[in-house]
Formats: sequence, C-alpha cells, structure tokens
Amino acid sequence: MRLQSFPRYIFLSLLIAGSSFVSTAQQARSLSLQDAVLLASQHNRTLKANALDISIAGEQVRVAKSLSLPAAQLGAAYTHYFALPAFFGFGENGSNSKIPYSRIGGRDQFSGTLSASYPVYNPVAAPSRRAAQLQENMSRAYYRQSSIDIAADVQQTYLGILVLAERLKLQHESLQRNEKALADSRSLLAQGRGLRVDTLRAFTAVQNLQPDILKLNYAIEVGKQQLITLMGLDSLATISLTDSLAVRSTEAIPDENSLYEEALRQRPDLQALALQQQVSEQQASLAKAARLPVVSIVGQYQLQSQARKFDFANAYWPSASFAGAQVVLPLFTGFSNQAKIKQAELAQQQSGIRITEAQQSLKTTVKQVIANLKETHDRMQTQLKVKETALLSYDIVAYRYAKGVTSRLELTDAELALTTAQLNYLEAVFEYLSAEIDLARTRGNEGLAK
Repeated sequence: MRLQSFPRYIFLSLLIAGSSFVSTAQQARSLSLQDAVLLASQHNRTLKANALDISIAGEQVRVAKSLSLPAAQLGAAYTHYFALPAFFGFGENGSNSKIPYSRIGGRDQFSGTLSASYPVYNPVAAPSRRAAQLQENMSRAYYRQSSIDIAADVQQTYLGILVLAERLKLQHESLQRNEKALADSRSLLAQGRGLRVDTLRAFTAVQNLQPDILKLNYAIEVGKQQLITLMGLDSLATISLTDSLAVRSTEAIPDENSLYEEALRQRPDLQALALQQQVSEQQASLAKAARLPVVSIVGQYQLQSQARKFDFANAYWPSASFAGAQVVLPLFTGFSNQAKIKQAELAQQQSGIRITEAQQSLKTTVKQVIANLKETHDRMQTQLKVKETALLSYDIVAYRYAKGVTSRLELTDAELALTTAQLNYLEAVFEYLSAEIDLARTRGNEGLAK
C-alpha cells in the first residue's frame, strides 16, 4: 500500500513545485526602457528625499513672510508665596536708621496676559523673504537635476543588462559552435582523418566557455537588482526586460556652439548655481538690514488677582491694558553684523567663481560628448561590416573543415574572430547609446536613448 501511494506523492510534489514555479514566473514584471524611467521618476527614494527639500524650502518661505505679519501671545503665571513679599516704606516697624516694611497681599497670586505686536517697519523681512524664495527655486532646480541623473542611471543600467544578455547569447552560440566542432573532431579522429590534439583543443574550448556563462548569469542578476533599487521597487520583486539592444534611428549630431548655448539655458545645475549667487546677495542685504531699527506697534491686556488659600472665586480680578509703539535699534552686536556682511560678500564671490568654472567645464563636456557620438557612430558602422564578414568567413572555414580540407586551427581562429567581431559590435552599440544618454544629460533633459 505504501509503495502504491509513493508515486502519487512524488507526482503531487512535482505538481505543487511546478505550480509554484509558474506562479513565480507570472509575477515577473515586464519592463520597457520607458517604463523603467517612469517608475524611477515616481518611486526612486533619492527623488522622494529631494522632493521633501522643496517642501522644507516652501515652509521656510512661510517663516520669512511671518516677519511682516502681526504676532500675538497668551501667557499665564501662578505663584504661591510661603512668605509674603516685603514692601518697604509701609508699616510701623521702622526707626531712625531703618526703613519700615510690611508684608501684604495674598499667598496665591495669578496673572494672565494677552499681548500683540505688529512690525510696522522691519528691514529684515524683505531680504529674508526673497532669500527663502530663491532657496525654494534652488531646491526645485536640484530636484530636476536629480531626475535627469536618475533617468540617465536607469537607462545605463537597463542597457548594461541588455548588453550582458546579448553577451550571454553570443557565448551560448559560441558554445554550440565549439560543441559541434568537438563532435566533428571526434568523428574525424574515429575515421583516422583527424589528430587527437585537435579533439583535445576542441574539448578545452568547450570547457573554458562554461565559467564565462556562469559569470554572465550572475552579472545579469546583480544588474537587475541595481535597476530595481533605482526604480524604488521592493528588493524581492522580479523583472523581465522587454526592449532589445538595437539602434532604431541615429540622431543628428549638433554642433558645439548650439549645444553649449542650449545647455546654458536648460541645465538645472547651472541654474542652481546662478540662484546660489542671488541668495548670497540677499544674505548680504539681510546682514546690512540687521543694523537698522525695527518699529513695531505693541499692545497688552492683563488680568491679575491675589487670594488666600487658593480662593480665587471670591477674589478681585482687576485688569490693565495699554497700546504703544516700540523702536529697537541695535547699537553693538559684538561685530557679528560686520562679520555676516563679509561672509555674504565672500560667498557671492565664491558663487561667481563656481559659475565660471561650471561654464568652462561645460565647454569641455560638450566637446567630449560630440566627439564620443561621432566616434561611436563610425565605429558601430565599421563593426557591423566586420561582424558580417567574420560570419561569412566562419561559414566557409566550417564547411571546409567538415570536408577535411582545412585544419582545426583555422576553424578555431575563424570562430574566435567571429566571437570577437560580435562582441566588438555589441560594445559599439552600447557605447553609442551611452553617448546619446550623455548628450541628453548635457542638454539638461531626460531624453531616452533610441
């Protein structure tokens, strides 16, 4: 009975395992390059953190605006005296040499105060508000730059995985060719028309390809995990890439001057540097304004009472109120204002130097990007012809080897030349697409590689 149920148990186990495998495979998320960039723009954790910087800067704008708005405070105080306070000049305990005093009032005292102030003239308010608004614009510029960088990183990682997949495919094709060559070598050796050393060489070539295939499989898994992290997905998610590594259309290469002018207008990081210089100007104005007087209208309403044994219900609650104007003029602040003004002026000079350096660096980047586009485009076209020629050469040598006309060494050389040509073309395509990504980043946009 147990022997009869054992095959059924094995069958059910295999069925459950197969169902789990199918379920896991169905959970793999199909992703195009455009889908990956879109997911990263929505869920990337770095972008979410930068978006919070914009919100923080927006709240700082509200803080700066509050310097021009009225303020109101409500305060209360309760005091219990174990010994009543002394008031000199009252009482009958005085003498010729001593001033009399008396202890009067209740041991429990309470006061409530409502005060308000309105800054009629606050020279710090305007530069603080402008500096906060500029800081908010800087946060938005840095967020756009982060979006561009994340999009470029996603595209580079996606294309890198496609390259690894194509290399894996080429390695499998090379393995098939070498296995066929090994079978032919064994056949020729059995017929007495081949050498044993050719068979050993073919066997070694087959075995040498196995570690490379294993290494590529691991590299693809690591690349997918990096892509999942960039997209902000769960680390346990599985993805399947649907795009292929191909150049659908080549973009016209711009000239250096037009690309440089376009980058100056559109790149968020350069805009952020210009905004930083304006922030430094406002910081200098803010430090200078701190030396000016502040004029405010103030008012207060107060209730106070004293009682014995906390009996405030039967106590008097007299009130007092006043309104007036207040002027505060800082006379001496320990030279802090002078130091702040100097700091702001130095920061402004520093921002100017950084802008100049960024513009000069941009010229170098533009020249490098255009050179890479031209070089990779020409190399891609050349490698395509080389790959086609190497494939034709291998087919001819393989046919001659099968007929016993040529040697195993010539077949090995032809197979190596074909694999090298295919890998070189694959590398040229990847580098051309990477150059297009660098071109989009240099322009200051998130354009997808074609």
